[in-house]
Parts: sequence; structure tokens; C-alpha cells
Amino acid sequence: MQLPAKPPDNMETHPPDFPLAFLHQSLKGQKTAKSARDSFPAYNSKYLTVPQNRTSLHTSRINGAFEAPSCMESFSSSVINNYLDGTQGVAEDKASPGGMYFRDSKRKVDYVLVYHYRKRLTWHPPGVGSPEPIRGSGSLALVLNGRAGKSRAEQQQDYGGQHDLQEQVGLPGTEVIELGPLDALEEEKQLQREEYERNLVEAGLEIEKDPENKSQGLSFVRIHAPWQVLSREAELLKIKMPTKKMYEITEEGGILEKLNEIWCKLTEPLQPQVPRQGNTNMKSLSYPFSREKIYLYNIKDKDTFFDNATRSRIVHEILKRTSTKARNSMGIGTLIANNVYDAAYPLHDGEYEGQNGDMNERKLLYREWARYGVFYKFQPIDLIRKYFGEKIALYFAWLGLYTEFLIPSSVVGIIVFLYGCITIESDIPSKEMCDQRNAFTMCPLCDKFCDYWNLSSACATARASHLFDNPATVFFSIFMALWATMFLEQWKRLQMRLNYFWDLTGLEEEEEHPRPEYETKLLQKKLKNKTIMTETSNEDEKEKLTWNDRMPGYAANFGLILFMIMLTFSAVFGVIIYRITTAAALSFSTNETTRSNVRVTVTATAVIINLVVILILDEIYGAVAKWLTEIEVPKTEKTFEERLVLKAFLLKFVNSYAPIFYVAFFKGRFVGRPGRYVYVFDGYRMEECAPGGCLMELCIQLSIIMLGKQLIQNNLFEIGIPKLKKLFRKLKDERTEAKETDTNQSKNLHQWDLDYTLEPFTGLTPEYMEMIIQFGFVTLFVASFPLAPLFALLNNIIEVRLDAKKFVTELRRPDTVRAKDIGIWFNILSCIGKLSVIINAFVIAVTSDFIPRLMYQYAYSQNGTMHGFINHTLSYFNVSHLKAGTQPENSLFAQDVLFCRFKDYREPPWSKNRYEFSKQYWAVLSARLAFVILFQNLVMFLSVLVDWMIPDIPKDVSEQIKKEKSVLVDFFLKEEHEKLKLIESFIIRDKQKHKSGTKGKRIRAASFCQFNRSQKGSFASFSSQHTEV
Repeated sequence: MQLPAKPPDNMETHPPDFPLAFLHQSLKGQKTAKSARDSFPAYNSKYLTVPQNRTSLHTSRINGAFEAPSCMESFSSSVINNYLDGTQGVAEDKASPGGMYFRDSKRKVDYVLVYHYRKRLTWHPPGVGSPEPIRGSGSLALVLNGRAGKSRAEQQQDYGGQHDLQEQVGLPGTEVIELGPLDALEEEKQLQREEYERNLVEAGLEIEKDPENKSQGLSFVRIHAPWQVLSREAELLKIKMPTKKMYEITEEGGILEKLNEIWCKLTEPLQPQVPRQGNTNMKSLSYPFSREKIYLYNIKDKDTFFDNATRSRIVHEILKRTSTKARNSMGIGTLIANNVYDAAYPLHDGEYEGQNGDMNERKLLYREWARYGVFYKFQPIDLIRKYFGEKIALYFAWLGLYTEFLIPSSVVGIIVFLYGCITIESDIPSKEMCDQRNAFTMCPLCDKFCDYWNLSSACATARASHLFDNPATVFFSIFMALWATMFLEQWKRLQMRLNYFWDLTGLEEEEEHPRPEYETKLLQKKLKNKTIMTETSNEDEKEKLTWNDRMPGYAANFGLILFMIMLTFSAVFGVIIYRITTAAALSFSTNETTRSNVRVTVTATAVIINLVVILILDEIYGAVAKWLTEIEVPKTEKTFEERLVLKAFLLKFVNSYAPIFYVAFFKGRFVGRPGRYVYVFDGYRMEECAPGGCLMELCIQLSIIMLGKQLIQNNLFEIGIPKLKKLFRKLKDERTEAKETDTNQSKNLHQWDLDYTLEPFTGLTPEYMEMIIQFGFVTLFVASFPLAPLFALLNNIIEVRLDAKKFVTELRRPDTVRAKDIGIWFNILSCIGKLSVIINAFVIAVTSDFIPRLMYQYAYSQNGTMHGFINHTLSYFNVSHLKAGTQPENSLFAQDVLFCRFKDYREPPWSKNRYEFSKQYWAVLSARLAFVILFQNLVMFLSVLVDWMIPDIPKDVSEQIKKEKSVLVDFFLKEEHEKLKLIESFIIRDKQKHKSGTKGKRIRAASFCQFNRSQKGSFASFSSQHTEV
């Protein structure tokens, strides 16, 4: 394509802008840009020379590459493997169909790179000419077409200049440009971008760039992968693609088949309206893509054979492994970390809203999945996998299964709660506590200012405790332990089924590229040891970080994690001090209502404080865990993610459950007894449990923290924070764009512009983390709060659609990642399931009154009933044994109170060993420990039994996998046999054709037939060898 020497009238006539990289390389001749930059003296780093006689712009394109012009006669723009798209040098800003294609409306945009550019203004030192800014050369769209060619450095090496910059400055017709610090940094980034994009072109990708026609702004680099690149990379990555062969999926017959048909009919209204395969009983036979066996695949259109997700995945793999010499950058991750590029992302499939009739997968996902109005429908997991990839689809499949499993546990929890409501009137201990005729005069709750009180005043607390502290909770704890085991087993089966249908059964671990931070650390180590390394040193030792290199990071990890755990314990202790001091302060009040509601007030406010502290520390711990993982410098993204998950889970687990553990197992255990209380500070006693026990308070603590985290952290934060970030980014870009307007720019935003304003995808760790913490609330302390599964179910119904909407509408399209499982999260779930058995055993045995009631009914009750249980659990104390100064002042009770009661198993004051632990205490303690051991072993045995009874791989899936292997072998043999027959038929036809000719032709054909016979043998031998393989 020949451009006119004279620019059009509508274009500016100032000289075009040339990258400084171009000039660096021109001035240094055969040296590279990096070596030239390193060898410049101080003056050279400040000034550069630019030829002045650049009055004409001419280029010639031969075989896809521009021909390098002569050196000094006229300075032309030389660009590698490209053409300038536009009419007379002006880019056409026509919107491509849906904003998804190059400007030729033919090549699809598979990936987008974004960077901020800042153009340099010319400044002349004294005596070097007049100042004149260098500006852009017009609105030119640059397209790299994918053919190999010379780089700018190679083209400029033809110049042959060996003069130093000092000499160049003295030449006539040159201009000196000062490079400030920002200009030098911007120039270095431009160098890296040019080299990186040149390497991408050499890898076969095709690139289209936006014109840089402002002083500063955004520029988008659009990338297209042609068929040659897609087929080559698909073969390297071993991507399974559907072949021409279809085979039938055999289903189990009998009752299961009929039940499945009934279930499908019943759930038909709940199915999302998404396209499905015509015959669901048929499956395409998939095989890793091979260019040699391309005849096996059903390729109707090369442009659509690889879907958008696969195309973007292939391009992303090329971007990750393409390197640049500058700073030894390895891949797009390093360039983004060094701010050479701002972002890199694949495009969404168009808009998700709008009245136009064009339907795309994103819009379909929004209508059938990412709206709250379709909360009752099943998730279109196959479409999610096709659009977002297997890793994200597995998360939503896991979340959907977890939500479905919460339905039966919620029903059982409601039944247990209703059982407590129904039996509350027939609970004998509650009746005895509420009976005012039983004059149980209790000891004061605090020194000096607290009076004696009647146990009947705690009637409401006792009745409420029975709702959660009844024999049904023991059954519910066993049920939830088995429920967790069944859930994990069912997930393994579903995961295997998805692996089969998504062709992941033979997926191998892909070799991951090192992280940019790891490469930077490794480069620093190489530079540090460069002078002491010998030629005989081990290459492996130079190419990896050793234990000594990571020791500072490990030490910082250990110290900071220990500090954070101690910080959590300190926060819990601070809330304990608040409860103790507030309870003492409210006890001094002269208001009778305030004094009577001290326990309720202190408990409610303390739980709210706990919730606020947990929310704040959660955000801090998330950032700290990420920083700690970064200073460890893990080599790969997988290792980084696993270490980050372990640290974040440990810190957030301790933060979320530390207050609950305190109430469940420590509160009221170290109080002491009347006359010998344990004091925190001078005059402040350790807090006690309520008369009905600590289980009710544990229930309140658990419910408020769980609901608060779900409402505030999981929902409000997920909705609000992304919107605020998006608004901030939009305002920032508007301020930048407002400085300079572009009259040539179209007002119609393309898809890459719209996607850039979205929030970048940062991983699935936050999504999994909130669900894992919720899973802990549902299983760990479920004995104290049977309604926990119900609240989790209600939250998850919203959570599924909230996450779906976030992925479809608020996040840039993530890179598709193939994964066979959910990774380390399954191990964490399994550990929580096992830990829940132990914790619930201790909650029932230690926190609740289940064991003391059982012991009293079968060991101490005279008639085998619960009558007299309250009196049995209360010990006597002689008020005359109170320490001086701790007796109640101005007591409303009669002065003849001789004994007060307190909840404990101790000897009475008239015993020889007064106030020592009684025999009943040791009997109950033994029973509690025995229950823990029995409960734990029973539930663990049942869990192992369930695990053994339920196979990890469904039987039908196992049979289909075997069938697929045999079908694949038969298909290969058949295709090879048909290819052999086709070759033989051509040879036979050729023989007959030549035999029917003239005698002269027969003579000439004899040698040709002989050649064909030899070729036949070679074809046959080749086919036989191929079939054997």
C-alpha cells in the first residue's frame, strides 16, 4: 500500500512523532536499545538528537513488510509487518459488529492489552534552536498482520552509524530533546511494549492498535489469533476437541430410570431456558487436537471451531510465555506488575442488556442466571463452563450442591427447634426454676453492691435455653456430622461426573509459568551473585531460590501470624473486660429496670462489638495474608494461591470463632466460688454463665455473628465496594480525558472500552472463603443453634445470584482456567467436617446440661424423673463465710439469710471438706468425658461407613469412561482403514486409466505404474505402522 508523500488537507502538517526507541537504535548503530541506553554518558541520558529534515512521509509495503527507506534523505516511518488502515492516512472509526472485531469487521478480537501513554514535549537547551512540540501524526490505526519481519532495531542497523551521541549532536540539521525523569520512564515502557508486541507478532498473532493522538490517554492493543496459531497452540496444550464420532450414553434402567424421568418432569419449570444438545443421550467423542489428524474433527467453520473462551485461553498462554529482553520480563504478568501495561483481558460477548435482537451468551447468562428474579431456577452449569471456564464453573457447581444440601438440614433444624417449642411446657427443670414457691435464694452476682436474688427471676432465660438445650439437639449433631460426610461424598461424585462430560478425565497438570515477583527476585539474586559465580557452578542452583533466600520471608510469616493470632485473643479479652466492667457499672445503677436487665444489655452490646471487631480484622487479615504470601515469593500461581488460602483461612478462622469458643468452653469455668472468687482486676470478678447455662448465650453469639457477617460482609460489601471502585475509576478516567478532547474519536464505545471500566477479576479465594466460614458456622456449633442451616440457605439463595451478577455484569471476563477439582478447599472442608464432630461432642458434654440431666435421672433421682434436678445442681454457702467488705449493702432480703445457693457440685458448709468438689462433680465429669469419647467414635465410624458405602465415581460414569476408550480405538482404526482404502482406490483407478490409453501412452505409463506400485507399498506400510500406533 503506497501512501501519498503529501499529507491531506485535513491533516496537520507538522512532522510525525517517532518513538524514541527508534532514535536510540539509529544513533548506536549495531547496538541494541538496552546496551545503547546503558552506555550513554550523562549528557546522552538527558538529550537525544532528532533529524530535522523529515518533510515527507512515504512507505512501501512489499510482501506484508515495509521497506526500510534511505537514511538521511528523508525520514520515513518503518513499522514491522503492518499496514496503516485508513483513508489517506486517517483512520476510519467505524464500529465493528458488536465491537468484537478488528476494523476490517472480519478478524475477531481475542484479547486486549491496555496501557496509558504520555507523549513527550520538545525542549531545547540554550543555543540549540527554537522550542517546538512534537505531536502525533494523525489518527492512524496500526494493524500487525502476523507475518514475520525485521524489527526496528534490525532495520536501523542498516543505517551503519557508528558515531557516538556526542558527535551526533554537532551535526547540522539535528534537534536536541531533553528527557526528564518521567520521559525516560515512559520511554523505557514504550521500548518494552514495542519489543513485546513485536515478539507477539513473531509468534503469529495479529495486532491492531489505537492511534496515540492525544498528549496522554488510554491505548488499546487488540489481538487476534489466526487459525494457524490456534491449531498449533491447541495441539501443544492438548486441548480436547469434539470429533465427528457420536456415541450413545447408556443410562441405568429399572426404578432409577423411572424416578429420573419423574424428577425431570417435575423440575421442568425450574430448568433454565438455554440451548441444549438435540439428543441429550448422545455425546461427542473428544480427542486432544492434532493437526496431523485434522480429518477426525468436525470442522465446519475454522472461525467458530474454537469457541471464544478457548481462543482467549490460547492467546493468554502465548502472552504468558512471551518474553522481552528489557528487565528480563517473562510474560504479560511481569509487564503489568511493572506498569508497562495497565490491564490484559478477554472481551465479554457483547452487552448483557438491551432491546436489540442479537442474543449472545453473556445476555443469556444474565437473563437465565444472573438475576434475582430467577432464583428458583437451576444453574446453567454447562453454559457457565463454556463462558467462564471449568474453574469458575466448578465453584458455582459446588455452591449449588451446597445450597441444595442445606435444604434437608434446614428442615431437620426447624423440626428440632419446633420440638423444643412444643416440649417447653413439659420441661420439669424449667418449671421448677420458674416456680416461685421454690425459694432458691442465690448468692450475690457481684461484691458489695449486688444483693441476694431469687432463682425464679431467671425464668425467661431457663425457658429460652430449653429451645436449644434438649435431647433433640444430640440427634441433630449426629445428623449434621453425617450430613457433612454425605455432602463431601456427593460432591466427589458430582465432580467426577462433570469431569467426564467436560472431557477432563485425562487432564494432566500443566506446567505453570513462574510468577513475575519470583522472576524479579531471581534476577536480583543473579545480579548480586554475578561477580562470584563461576563457570562450573550448577545451573539449577542459579535458576531457583533456595531456603536461605526465603528464610526472611518465612521468619516474617511466623512472627506476624503469631502476632495476629495474639491480636485476636487480645480483642476477645478486651471484650471480656468490657463485659465485666459494664456489668459491674450497671449493677451500681439506682434504676431497678437497668439492674434487672444487666445480663441482657451486656450480652447484646458485647456481641455487637465482637461483630464489628471481626469485620474490621477480617479485612486487615486478608491484606496481611496476601502480603505475607508475597514476601515468601512462591514460584507459581498455584503455590501462591494455596499458601494464601491457608494463611487467610487460619487468621479468619481464629478471628471468627475465637469469641464463640470462649463462650462455649471457657466462660464460667474459672469463676471460683463464693468466698473465694477469681478476680481479673482489683474488685472485678470473672463473669459467670446465666442460671440456665451458657448455651443460650452461645446461641445468641453464634446467630448474631453469623447473620451479621452474611448481611454486612458477604452482601453489602460485595455489592457496595465494587460499585464504589467502578465509580472512582470512572471519575478518574473522566478527569484524564477531560484535559484533552478528540474530535475524531467516535462517541460509540467499543466492547473493549466498556470492559475496561469493569472491575478486574482477582480470583475465587474471597468467594470460597466466605462459604467455608459459613460451612463452619453450620457444622461446628450446630448443637447450640439448630436454625443455622436455615439462615445459611436463605443467604445462599441470594449469594448464588449475587455472585452470578457480579461475574456477568461487574467484572471483566476472567481468563478460562481448566481444573479438575476445587483444590485445597476440599481438604479444608474435610478438616472442618472432622473437627465439627469433636466440637459438637464437647458442646453437648460441657456447655449444655444434657449429661448432668442424664446422670441425675438415672443415677440420683429417687423416682427416675427430673423432679428435684435444680436443687441437686445447686450447692450451699454460709453467708457468714463471705469476706469482709463483700457482703451486700442495704439488702432487701431479711437479715436472717443464713445460706445462699450457687450452681456447682460442692460439699455443703456442714461437711468436713466444705466447699470442696463433691462426688457428684467427679461422676458428672467422668460421664462427660465418656460421652465425648463415645460420641466421637460413633460418629466417626458412621462417617467412615457412609464414605465406604458411597463410591467416589458413579457406576454409570465409570462404565462410560471405559466405553469411551474402546469407542475411541475403534474410531481410529476405522478412519485409518478408510484412508487406506481411499488411497488404494486412487491407485487402481489410475492404473485402469493408463491401460486404456494408446500404446505410446502405455509405454510412458509403464514407468508411472511401476512408481505407483512402489508408492502403494509405501502407503500400505505407512498405514499399517500408523494403525499399530
